[in-house]
Amino acid sequence: MYRNDPVLPTFALILAAGLFYMAYLNGVHIARLQGHTPEELSVGQIGLMAFGAALLLYGLIGLISYWLEGIELRPGRHFPIPATAPVAAGVVLVLLLTALSGFFVRLLVYSAETGHNPTWLQGLIFGAISLVVGGLFGLYRRFFGREEVVTEGEKSEFPW
Repeated sequence: MYRNDPVLPTFALILAAGLFYMAYLNGVHIARLQGHTPEELSVGQIGLMAFGAALLLYGLIGLISYWLEGIELRPGRHFPIPATAPVAAGVVLVLLLTALSGFFVRLLVYSAETGHNPTWLQGLIFGAISLVVGGLFGLYRRFFGREEVVTEGEKSEFPW
């Protein structure tokens, strides 16, 4: 494809949701057969969730690429257009990042003082921090970054 279409990433996201639902139904079926919910995942559930995670990642990357670059790249220099909404969104994301970072540090201090170490909560907060930082990068790239699209002719000097 020569265009940046959102159709294929959207289909990948729908298929990923279907695979995750199939893994859930597989677990329900196993629980019905055994009479209780097993403590471990089956091989089928792990496989379905692995393919679902890969398709989910592919779909998210495709939709973010579509959001950042648009349908077609146009050669030339592109300058950002000043607006208030991206600045306000950036301020809100920075405040959220500050709050999450402070909570993360407080959680580490709490873990050091009491000896109780909730690693799942630490991982959850660190993942949220990573998503907010990614959102800030995407916001900057979309609304504040200058870009230059350069193309080559068919008769370029490369041998391929």
